[in-house]
Amino acid sequence: MNGTILFINPNSSQQVTDGITRALAPMQLADGPPFEAVGIPHGPLTISSAEDAARAAVNVADMVRARPDCSAYVIACFSDPGLEVARSLTSRPVLGLQEAGILAALGRADLFGIVALGPASVARHRLRIRQMGVLGRIVDELPLDSASAEDVGHSDAIFEQTVHLGQQLKDRGAGALVLGCAGFAPRRAALEARLGMAVIDPVQAAGALAIGAVQS
Repeated sequence: MNGTILFINPNSSQQVTDGITRALAPMQLADGPPFEAVGIPHGPLTISSAEDAARAAVNVADMVRARPDCSAYVIACFSDPGLEVARSLTSRPVLGLQEAGILAALGRADLFGIVALGPASVARHRLRIRQMGVLGRIVDELPLDSASAEDVGHSDAIFEQTVHLGQQLKDRGAGALVLGCAGFAPRRAALEARLGMAVIDPVQAAGALAIGAVQS
């Protein structure tokens, strides 16, 4: 085992993969396990549909099989595609962004909300929330009109739309906001400053959980 915590970005966007690497850089411990982020070049540009998620699950499983020497795996997509399959393939920790982001939010506030990449994501995410048994803690999940994983970390228009949706959730009682895509990572701090509430980047939340799972 080489100790690497492998973040698997199931989409084909190098920009998103690079954003994951940058989000994890401040969390890298001098004497801790190294983070590595990899993409799936033949994957979809964005995981937006149920079919995208199903195909991504197969690609994630293939990556886990190809990298058996890692100390932990993180599925760096908020739909957690392939989470159960990957866990069946290895005895090492396998984490998903959605589970990690929600767990971090529960540690910050009684109620939380989610901003999703688009309308098609909401029903898919709700299945995971129900499986986690935390439906009573979520105010709502509000979607962007329709955005790509690349856009959410760099588009000013989408940033303003995210602020608007986050404010709606805050007004309805959410004390923490979970960003529903790995691509949001570059805007977490700016969103938290604008909204005046805890804003959870699920990439960093998963990184913290992974370190805790493997650090001796």
